[in-house]
Amino acid sequence: MTLYLAGVRLPVRHTSMRAVDLIRKKRDSGEHSREEIDFLISGYTRGEIPDYQMSAWLMATWIRGLSGVEIASLTEAMLHSGEVITFPELPAKKVDKHSTGGVGDKTSLILAPIVAAGGLKVPMISGRGLGHTGGTLDKLESIPGFNTALSLQEFRSVLAKCGTALIGQTAEIAPADKKIYALRDVTSTVENVGLICASIMSKKMAEGIDALVLDVKTGSGAFMQKEEDSVRLAELMVETARRMGKKAVALITDMDQPLGRFAGHSNEVIESIEVLRGRGAADLRDLSIELSAWMFYLGERTKSVEEGRTLAGKLVASGEALEKFKQGIALQGGDAGVIGNYELLPQAKNRKEVSSPSDGYLAATNCMQFGIALAMLGGGREKKEDSIDFGVGLEFHKRIGDRVTANETLVTIHYNSDARLADAISLIENSFVFTDQPAPPKKLVRRLVGA
Repeated sequence: MTLYLAGVRLPVRHTSMRAVDLIRKKRDSGEHSREEIDFLISGYTRGEIPDYQMSAWLMATWIRGLSGVEIASLTEAMLHSGEVITFPELPAKKVDKHSTGGVGDKTSLILAPIVAAGGLKVPMISGRGLGHTGGTLDKLESIPGFNTALSLQEFRSVLAKCGTALIGQTAEIAPADKKIYALRDVTSTVENVGLICASIMSKKMAEGIDALVLDVKTGSGAFMQKEEDSVRLAELMVETARRMGKKAVALITDMDQPLGRFAGHSNEVIESIEVLRGRGAADLRDLSIELSAWMFYLGERTKSVEEGRTLAGKLVASGEALEKFKQGIALQGGDAGVIGNYELLPQAKNRKEVSSPSDGYLAATNCMQFGIALAMLGGGREKKEDSIDFGVGLEFHKRIGDRVTANETLVTIHYNSDARLADAISLIENSFVFTDQPAPPKKLVRRLVGA
């Protein structure tokens, strides 16, 4: 096992600096130097700067923004707060994918085994739920026994055997981001392109990857709801990756409605397995294949994206991708029996249907409110120490453009506690827009950045 300590520049204690002065500076639209960024990040990582001061700085940053120089300094400071992995013993190209998050987005669970089955290595350091979105780690942990807290040595071993390993930030990898990530979730400082870019790229560059495919969501269920904001974030991340010597491409994808038919942790695991069986919702299946295709192409496994699509489809049809997922579950301590027996996963005890108030065509949804409703039911965190109820979920029965009749079921709620059920139902009921004429179909991939 060969690890390189990324922190070549050792943290320096800037005794003349104070966090309160840097909070004020950002509040007043000042630009931080690299030294000031280093002071904030290293001080917070060591516990010398408390949560309340970092929260204040995050809010000032959210309001005032970060310059390109500040984003680069922040990314580097967070990256160098821990170690960077290299894999000289694994000759295959290492490629990862990152999504900015949305409701029902579980493509990581699908494409990681597809791409690993195709011969590339997929070292994936993922996050937990953030804001209204679900996290890959939380979804995987709904599988009984699944261990996302592997040591780097265990991570390396699973990757060598299986071709993919999915873990969270360890104490060694981007520890600054791990602390800040949890704080952003509960201080409403998520939707900032500079903070998002630094968070994503500090983790991804620590993985020792050769290439990165970015799925940047846009629409009512995305952190970046305006397409121009999503494109700006995509450009920033592609530029950051290339500046650090990595291949990168970003797909701007639709999040005006949930991806697939389910949201909620164990429900999304089931839906992912169904896609790997060659079934499942068409949009989820198509996007997973498309992202896999770009990973194959950037990883030089195929000569074109089209050839990558064909390869991904074959790996699903043959069952090789599903077997790879099963192998990965077992290697990370999970009960691989869930592949054939969904009852081994956490299940909600109760069901409640939300019905259409009238006839019409579904024209739009407020997708973010679905995620908020799910969190209310226990399927997300409102405070960073909250636990998650893996069994709760939402099942969506209609897509934008569908014809709906009065009293027809729109959403089935899977829940355990009715403490906030009424509030969740109200949010869901008010998240649908109906018209007399069908809405034009939504384009799943709206544009490419850096292709």
